[in-house]
Amino acid sequence: MNSNPRSQARSAARLGAVQALYQQQMEGTALARLLDEFHRHRLGQIIEDEHYAEAEIDFFDDLVGGVDARRGEIDELLAARLAQGWTLARLDKTMLQILRCGTFELIARNDVPTGAAISEYVDVAKAFFDDREAKFVNGVLDAVAKAVRS
Repeated sequence: MNSNPRSQARSAARLGAVQALYQQQMEGTALARLLDEFHRHRLGQIIEDEHYAEAEIDFFDDLVGGVDARRGEIDELLAARLAQGWTLARLDKTMLQILRCGTFELIARNDVPTGAAISEYVDVAKAFFDDREAKFVNGVLDAVAKAVRS
């Protein structure tokens, strides 16, 4: 884990964004309500004895709102980079949100270096999955980066 406080806050924002988008997909929560709930009850809070790190709120909002607003464009980019016979619907729902957040960052956040964005979402994947899935995230986001960043 990076010891830089801003880097840690961004990492926490990425993890929170994946969780928020997962919740939105499962429950259909409206964006404004979702952001408010995470601001007030999740980010930087203690839930079931687990302390959630302080997140960079503006970055979190940009990720969640950006994925929400550009989901169609993001999903097209992702679908084109999956192996033949695979669809976004076949992906684990958490995996899909990790890939959506990573893709959004690659297309919309030129302030974040490509390698940093990819490696951050590989780390997020490791919080939920084993190395095989983390490598999958790396491969898909690397393919997206080659398509959208020159």
